[in-house]
Amino acid sequence: MGDYPRIPEEAVPVTLTPPVTTNGGVTTDYISLKNAHMVFIVATFTQAATHATGIDPTQATAVAGTAVKAITNTVPIWKNADISTTSVLTRQTDAITVNCTAGTTNQVMVMQIDPAGFDVANGFDCLGMTVDDSSEATNFVSITAFVVPRYKDQNFIVD
Repeated sequence: MGDYPRIPEEAVPVTLTPPVTTNGGVTTDYISLKNAHMVFIVATFTQAATHATGIDPTQATAVAGTAVKAITNTVPIWKNADISTTSVLTRQTDAITVNCTAGTTNQVMVMQIDPAGFDVANGFDCLGMTVDDSSEATNFVSITAFVVPRYKDQNFIVD
């Protein structure tokens, strides 16, 4: 089938939140990263009223969102601040959070999260995201995590 990653066998998509308004802020579902090698977060924003809405990865001790705290390591980030004019993602400076670019309406942001950077020694092995309150009912976000498993699950492969 080629030498490229295959979805869902090698980068399992998990919806953290379907499209929801950012009015009032958003807390996504949490997912366990116990058997994850790497995670790529893809956040897609559709904003009728532009706002520099921020997204923040958080870690927890359970998928119920127990003992939530911010991540402490910077992560690689890519961004397309205006998907209506280009499909190119531009590498950003590594950071803990990322904000939408004010003045554009449709944006995509990608964050690369290494679970090894979590506070695993104290039981933090779950990932979620928070999205800032835009105070705009016409602004929406959807967030999907693409989880690269530590070990291939042979049950997924149908070659």
